[in-house]
Amino acid sequence: MSLHKIAILGSTGSVGTTALSVVSKYPDRFQVVALSAGDNIVELAKQVKRFRPELVCTRTEDGMKKLKEYTSPMQGVDFTFGEEGAATVASLPNVETVLCAIVGAAGLRPTLAAVRAGKKVALANKESLVVAGALFKRIMKEQGVTTLLPVDSEHSAIFQVLHGEKPNNVKRLILTASGGPFFLKRELDLSKTTREDALKHPNWKMGEKITIDSATLMNKGLELIEAHWLFGFPTRNIDIVIHPQSVIHSMVEYIDGSVIAQLGVPDMAGPISYALGYPDRLGGVMESVNFAKIRELTFFDPDHKRFPSIETARKAIELGETYPAVLNGANEATVAAFLRGQIQFTDIFRINGAVLMSHQQTCTPSELEDYIEADQWGRKEATRLIGT
Repeated sequence: MSLHKIAILGSTGSVGTTALSVVSKYPDRFQVVALSAGDNIVELAKQVKRFRPELVCTRTEDGMKKLKEYTSPMQGVDFTFGEEGAATVASLPNVETVLCAIVGAAGLRPTLAAVRAGKKVALANKESLVVAGALFKRIMKEQGVTTLLPVDSEHSAIFQVLHGEKPNNVKRLILTASGGPFFLKRELDLSKTTREDALKHPNWKMGEKITIDSATLMNKGLELIEAHWLFGFPTRNIDIVIHPQSVIHSMVEYIDGSVIAQLGVPDMAGPISYALGYPDRLGGVMESVNFAKIRELTFFDPDHKRFPSIETARKAIELGETYPAVLNGANEATVAAFLRGQIQFTDIFRINGAVLMSHQQTCTPSELEDYIEADQWGRKEATRLIGT
């Protein structure tokens, strides 16, 4: 059996490093052909030395020069940098699967390049569909790409449960949410939440930005938007339930009242391995669920008054194609400001909502630049409000 050739965008992040860990367990199945990363040149150099890809991309030219120094005198590796370099990585002719795990709007163009090239796309960059979901779906239809393989644990769960089922048999999708560190602390004054407290996720080990999104439940709002584009269901058929144990990753309810759930320990190796190995499953990547140790699985309705992010995201879908992009841009700006200590935790909700409602879509977007412009507008407007 020939090696399945993969490229990883965002290889030094949490998803990228986990993916490489999974790949390393199957050297007779996968070959890492290309890597793209940001500014963690030391970690990237280690990856290059271990996996010896054909092409490596850094965020900046200076980073590329440093990487060349750190990996010299290695032969057979080409180097590039920047957004165009990442797009080149994503569309290499001999690459079969591209794992898109660049965080934020920076992952948009490279992910789109992978789709345009007709690659099997394992999608961990939720901003691609949040910012430009309508555009991605149009291009996928043009290119004959029938599906994206979701890497988010919740969307991977739904993808697995829907496998082989007829869409008209589905009543609703149910995304689960851990609730982050604050949901069950109803007596807590969220306006006094500190950066350190917000970064203490009870179940998952993730990057700072997504951990704050989990604390505000904006991650669920963005996942709702993503699920709408991934699976083609209107938002009225997508619900969210708080499930603190994070054992049930998501569920699907069918028209006969049956509910099928996908369960597993909270470990990103599971959805990553499923996307990389699809349609096969890879063994030995996660621990088994110990139900006797868990003892109970609990569920709660979201508290939309304390955590309005989910309804803000639902509103964004209803308002028009560029509104989710505006919300994404605003949220990235407010989360960054909170992490810098410029605003309070509850200001994230307030400013995101204000930016969304102040946006006016003047025309139907047709190009990626239209969506990026909306995202940038959201960032700038949020930054203006942060300054006041």
